[in-house]
Amino acid sequence: MPVRILISLVVVVLLVCPRGSAAEERPNVVLFLIDDLGWMDLGCQGSTYYKTPNIDRLAARGVRFTNAYAACAVCTPTRASVMTGKYPARTLMTQWLPAGRWSATSHRMREGRFLRGLPLEEITLAEALRAEGYRTLHVGKWHLGAPPFSSPTQHGFEVNIGGSEHGAPGAYFYPYTGKWTVPTTGNPVTKVTLPDGKEGEYLTDRLTDEALALIAKHREDAFFLYFPHYAVHTPLQAQKEMVSRYQKVPKAQRQGKPVYAAMVESVDQSVGRVMKSLEEHGLAERTLIIFTSDNGGFAGATDHAPLRANKGSHYEGGIRVPFMVTGHGVTERGVECDVPVITNDLYPTILEVLGLRARPRQHLDGVSLAPILNGTGAIERDALFWHYPHYNRHPQSAPVSIVRKGPWKLIAFLESGNLELYHLAKDLGEAKDLALIEQDRAQVLKKLLDDWKSQVGADPMLPNARFGGRP
Repeated sequence: MPVRILISLVVVVLLVCPRGSAAEERPNVVLFLIDDLGWMDLGCQGSTYYKTPNIDRLAARGVRFTNAYAACAVCTPTRASVMTGKYPARTLMTQWLPAGRWSATSHRMREGRFLRGLPLEEITLAEALRAEGYRTLHVGKWHLGAPPFSSPTQHGFEVNIGGSEHGAPGAYFYPYTGKWTVPTTGNPVTKVTLPDGKEGEYLTDRLTDEALALIAKHREDAFFLYFPHYAVHTPLQAQKEMVSRYQKVPKAQRQGKPVYAAMVESVDQSVGRVMKSLEEHGLAERTLIIFTSDNGGFAGATDHAPLRANKGSHYEGGIRVPFMVTGHGVTERGVECDVPVITNDLYPTILEVLGLRARPRQHLDGVSLAPILNGTGAIERDALFWHYPHYNRHPQSAPVSIVRKGPWKLIAFLESGNLELYHLAKDLGEAKDLALIEQDRAQVLKKLLDDWKSQVGADPMLPNARFGGRP
């Protein structure tokens, strides 16, 4: 073929198929994971105190799951479940990092073993998407380990802004630094969340600026933006003018602290800015948007009623979370779904909605929610499980293993061996323990829970020989 003809054909192909057209046909993903946001802390969830119009719009445009759960009542295990599609018990990522609330002399049991970094052997959600040609972008809190093996860039993310081993920022205002005392040693650690900034800058806004810059940069690529905000985790710090508006609300009408309400509103504004950016770049219709929280709200910061307890506890207030999905692949609009779901489900759901191959050997404990999102069917799952063989200092917290099957929830206390049984459809606040009344049912559920623990290799708690100060 003459060179002139070949060049002409190449030019025609480039004109017909301009650069970026293939990427433009591929859907994007934006995953918001908010830290310590309670189940009742949004307008669409029933709050009349917190102002969340942008998040409420997400719910109105898609599917809101009312029986959604985090994989744990504390942050690190839930984040591991998002990245791996597995229960924390299976990966030994069962405790927040670096932990250190266990006492050798005052706790009757030794804690279960746990890892202090996400294993490199796991094929994370980011790695799976990157293998399919996606740009993988991390902005915000990581809390799954530290360099050189367990930072976001070791687990599939090309870009990491703000992600480290720390579970909270040093401060929410520039320079974002602060000191924290390691529980196990008493040694102080200086947290540096971001290396730069300007006076008066607020972390939630700054991270959003970074996210918007990445969206603009990669607007012609297929991208996965993982946006795990540090907010609304402690320290409770917010912009003064926003706090003052909530301080004007009579105390009897408040659901939580004004500073916490202002932090929630800042997160809502962040969501609104991201959605506006997607719309301005023509990406909104081909972007899958997921919004959820890593566990329940912090005790004292917000009111979890009608749920019992709070972050750190495995009653409903500690593990039931907001969860909504909209955008690409979601044909259902304004739908409330009461099917129990959990953060393990994000991995297979994202793959299926994007039209990518499943990785069943990786996301062993997740179920794709795509049939619910597109209205084509239901999901099949027998039960949900939790295993937390640890101590922490949050109210109503205890080492527990849990199974939820249908409306029934069995809690097995690992230190005492006691069982509690609740019918959540009739008793959402877990006020009436039915374990003695429904003894046969409790034992059947206990057998189901024990079989699951054996299957996933859940690490047990053992007697502590040093309890009580014994040598």
